[in-house]
This record gives sequence, structure tokens and C-alpha cells, in this order.
Amino acid sequence: MNLSTRQMRAFLQVARLGNFTRAAEQAHITQAGLSILVREMEKQLGCRLFDRTTRVVSLTPEGRRLLPVVERLVTDLDDVAAELGAAGDASRRTLRIAATPLVSSHLLPQVFTTFRQAHPQVSLRLFDADLRDVEAMVTAGDADMGLGFFFKAAAGLERTPVGRFHLMRVEPSGDEADGPAAVGTAPWSALRSAELIGLPAGNPIQKVIDQHLATIGRADAQRPAFNFFGTLISMVEAGFGSAVMPTFALAACRRHRVRTDVLVKPKVGLDFYRIAKRGAHETEAIQAFVATLEKALPALSG
Repeated sequence: MNLSTRQMRAFLQVARLGNFTRAAEQAHITQAGLSILVREMEKQLGCRLFDRTTRVVSLTPEGRRLLPVVERLVTDLDDVAAELGAAGDASRRTLRIAATPLVSSHLLPQVFTTFRQAHPQVSLRLFDADLRDVEAMVTAGDADMGLGFFFKAAAGLERTPVGRFHLMRVEPSGDEADGPAAVGTAPWSALRSAELIGLPAGNPIQKVIDQHLATIGRADAQRPAFNFFGTLISMVEAGFGSAVMPTFALAACRRHRVRTDVLVKPKVGLDFYRIAKRGAHETEAIQAFVATLEKALPALSG
């Protein structure tokens, strides 16, 4: 037996109205179509559900026994469908984003402000975490997207570039003047005599940096290392040395007395990625946020 919801709804309409013509009108189908649904239901159950006369359609004993069961099934189905629909509407209006701390604190606030002005109906939730936790949250479905420098695509995740940043030198400025200095340029060779600090040697960004430092004889895994860009910038300001980092840190650098110069000869670019769970539905809110992010990033990269 495989009763369909269409058959059960047809049965309920006829039972309530006692008339095939009026039941068909309310169900927005033809009377013949309604009669077929009821006959198919009776055939599957192996019994008549209605006594039909020229004037009256009434339930048989079997039909009366079936009626409360079908009413309960259809009501429960409608209630669950309404709840799921409401939950789906809420999820489509909420966008959960996971990003690394510096991205969260200095890159996304401006993007969030622009997005909220254009899409006030969408609720934004931001989770700041290290790169591995960002990947884990997206994989588990706890975040709709992750943002950061993902050099390799993790299993089960899709990786899409949304912007590009360049490597820059950050050094103490010692300048007490108000306002941040303009971003300059400097060749990699300018780092030959600099006292350098950096990220841990195993950090993917630091690995790229070390490849280029090696060309000027400055690859040194033993140099002082700090886990977060924010700490690194503060240590540069305090005079502990110079550092190399992507230009996505410019907003944070402008809050400190440091000088920034994009490194050239060569100018090294790093792709900034959005990750999402493979096969996940991309809502209109996600599409709109990505468009806002892609438009904003060039201005935020110096």
C-alpha cells in the first residue's frame, strides 16, 4: 500500500463536503480527477470508502474508521511542513561567516557595513577563528562560508578566489605625526640587512615569504616568530624588527606607527579565498555578500 497525500486530501475533501462536485472545486481539480484519486485509494485499501447515491455521498463504516487517521496524518504533515518552511526562511535570512582574526577585525567590518545597508533583512554572524578551525566549521556546516588564505583545497570543500593581495614590508616608522603614511614600494633586496621577525615557519603564508627571502639569503627558520598578524604588527611598532605580510593587513597597520611598502622585484600576489561545503546550496544572501566582498577588496588591499 502506498497512499499519496493527494489521495488522502481528496478523501478528506469529499468526506467533509459530502459532494464530489464541490470537493473538486475546492481542490481546484476536475471532478473526474478527484474521482480517480478516491477510486485508486479504495483499490489500494481493498474496500469502499463512500456510499454514492445521486444526491448524497456518505462515508462507509470503513471510511469512518479511516477518517480520523487521515486527518491526523495530513494535519501533522502540514504542521511539520510549515515549521520546516519557517526554519528555511530563517536560514536563508542568516549568513554565517568564519574568518581568521585579522580578517574578522580589520577587513570585514567595512564589508559588513556596506552589505547591511543594501540588505538589512539579512542577519550576519561572524566567527573569528584560526585557519584550521575556519575549515572545520565550514566542513561541519556550522558556517556558510570561510574566508582566508587557503593554499590547498581541503577534502569536501570548494575553494574560490575572491580577491588578491600582495606581500609588503612593515617596519617601525618612529613618526609621531598624525595620520597614516602612504603605502610605498621597496625591493626585496632592501630586506638584506633588516632585522626580521615573522610568523612560525610552518605557516603557509610564511612559507611563501621564506621562498622569496631565500633568494636574497635571508631565509631563517630561527628568527623570532609570532602566531598572529596583530601581534606581529605590534612587535614591529615596538621596535623588535621588520616583518613581511600580505596587504590585507594594511587596515591594522594604519592603527600603529609603522611604515608599509609593497615589495617589488618581484611583486608577489596571494589569492584570498572563499571556502564552502561542496554541494551546499548557495543562497541569494551568499551571492550578494560575495559580490559585496569582491567589490570592496581592491580598495582594502592598498
